[in-house]
Amino acid sequence: MAQSVITRLATDIGGTFTDIVLEMGDRRFTTKLLTTPQAPEEAVVEGTRLVLKDAGIGFSDLDVFVHGTTLATNAVIERKGARTALIATDGFRDVIEIADESRYDQYDVFIDKPRQLVPRQLRFTVPERIDVTGKVWVDLDEAAVRKVAKALKAEKVEAVAVAFIHSYANSVHEERVREIFAKDAPDIAVTLSSEVCPEMREYERTSTAVANAYVQPLMAGYLGRLKARFAAEGYNRPIHLMTSGGSLATLETAARFPIRLVESGPAGGAILAAYIAAERGEDKVLSFDMGGTTAKICLIHDATPYKARTFEVDRQSRFMKGSGLPVRIPVIEMVEIGAGGGSIARVDALKRITVGPDSAGSVPGPACYGRGGELPTVTDADVALGKIEPVRFAGGAIKLFPEKADAALDASVGKPLSLTTSMSAHGVAEIVDENMANAARVHSVERGVVVSDHTMVAFGGAAPLHAARLAEKLGISRVVVPADAGVGSAVGFLRAPAAYELVHSKFMRLDKFDLKEANRLLSTMSSEASVLARAAAGNRKLTETRTAFMRYAGQGHEIAVALPVRALVEKDVARMRETFETGYRQLFSRHIPGAAIEILSWAILVTTDTARPALLAKPKAKPGPKPIGMRPVFDAKSGKMAKVPMYDRLAMAPGARIEGPAIIVEAGTSTFVTAAFDASIDAGLGLVLTARKAAAKSKPATKTAAKKGK
Repeated sequence: MAQSVITRLATDIGGTFTDIVLEMGDRRFTTKLLTTPQAPEEAVVEGTRLVLKDAGIGFSDLDVFVHGTTLATNAVIERKGARTALIATDGFRDVIEIADESRYDQYDVFIDKPRQLVPRQLRFTVPERIDVTGKVWVDLDEAAVRKVAKALKAEKVEAVAVAFIHSYANSVHEERVREIFAKDAPDIAVTLSSEVCPEMREYERTSTAVANAYVQPLMAGYLGRLKARFAAEGYNRPIHLMTSGGSLATLETAARFPIRLVESGPAGGAILAAYIAAERGEDKVLSFDMGGTTAKICLIHDATPYKARTFEVDRQSRFMKGSGLPVRIPVIEMVEIGAGGGSIARVDALKRITVGPDSAGSVPGPACYGRGGELPTVTDADVALGKIEPVRFAGGAIKLFPEKADAALDASVGKPLSLTTSMSAHGVAEIVDENMANAARVHSVERGVVVSDHTMVAFGGAAPLHAARLAEKLGISRVVVPADAGVGSAVGFLRAPAAYELVHSKFMRLDKFDLKEANRLLSTMSSEASVLARAAAGNRKLTETRTAFMRYAGQGHEIAVALPVRALVEKDVARMRETFETGYRQLFSRHIPGAAIEILSWAILVTTDTARPALLAKPKAKPGPKPIGMRPVFDAKSGKMAKVPMYDRLAMAPGARIEGPAIIVEAGTSTFVTAAFDASIDAGLGLVLTARKAAAKSKPATKTAAKKGK
């Protein structure tokens, strides 16, 4: 079929739902299906068929396919990855247990460290030793490696991480281990720390390698099956994967380094939130993404998400830094917790309501799905509270059974605490909202910003239901729920650049700078990153940035210093010193004259350019549409159900305003507007919730605009 516009498909697999978005020029088709956990590609293929049918085209008519998933994240959080082992240098068996010897809560004598992905009985060591310069001091004991391979086969291990001391400087021993395993244990997937994270800091590098190994069999198998299914349907173009850093990579790269996908789905959401911020001229945005299994909080300033080189997966203790598993990859910085629509609620030994981190997923799903689930979830609470219209849930594709939600809440929460069904549901909702609010507070404090100064952008199937109440808890006065919010992350995939970033540790002091070695390393990294980025970029222009991570000798943290994109010359060394000292003064109001400066790591980013969208105009104010019905919703103040008007979002034109409380329904989600907010539609079809106090301040301007409109 001949087409005059580029046809782009984006799919996002979550723990509960699989989201599909098809864009043909300015036309968009979307759908949501329950994830098929045993074969995730099934829901992707079926959902793609549905949107292609709506558009009147076939698989072969697709020009671009971008895919993202939270499968890797959920596997780590729920500990459902491969049976994984670790091989380390003699004496370093417990490096992931010892960590960096710090305590995330110094005064808690009952501190619980993160549960490791590899149990101690599956951690092995072999004799070998390489120093910081890459010199071999002790040759690899190959007989010991073969003995370990035999033991891992007996233990039915599916994947192994190899992390030798200083392997970032010389990877020869790790590569030899892979060769031995290819012969002696070919069915065991091997991850080398020198490939997945060639950087200093043994704990972070080992933790990253372990996490990559833990999810690799799951992700490699899935991606291979996905490629085969789409090829069978007639799609033979490349499949691009969303990475944790907010860029696109090839399927082959993703299968090799699946740890780079650990925040794949959430990264797409952050890209969408940044796009929404740019369209509306929002300088400070808090991105709130709540799906079926997890909730993600991300800070976005000047339409750019915060990025980091290290990410903590599955923070266990009040979302405190250090209580999760560190993963050292380029990543959009966010905090993620087990708080989604499918998160299971229960009463603990202290008679407290707890929610998550485990999820009912899509199988059996929340009790209200009627698919065998008996434990109450956040979705069950939302149904019992009246915030979800059962007939319109997921566009009517999934039938809900409110009576099953009530029964589950009564059995697991109401009976143990002597609460009514409504109060049980209210307790579950308040706990999950407070969990998310606390995560946002902690994240903002870590970044040194005031969370109440931000506009919230809420998306994901469950986020619009909880956004208003979350905003109340955080003191946020403005919330934007974008169009097609229920499939927001998938929409964000289509806004992402094709890119690849490499970081490599190579210690070098400025007073002993080796120009030849530095240029050799940068050239090699540039070539590798360019090849990988070009594979995803097609014919689009690529740009490159280079960075050195520098510090005063002996310090524990580095400052990023930009480098010229060319071969370094002698005068660049002085400029690097000057730039570093300027950056140091900006952070600490002083520098240290004459102190030795050293480079720990080098980074290369190759990416396509992305243009900012034009600012949206402010629409003229107009009355909102008539309600499509009334729905009883639980009112916490009175403790009773009260009737709340329902509105069809598609019937709300730009400028239309309604007062809360209200429920605004659409195909992929519903937005619950609390009594503290009013809701309106902006020029970009975003649903904007404005706190009543903030709305009162702008009322005269609104009246004037309305008069002019008349």
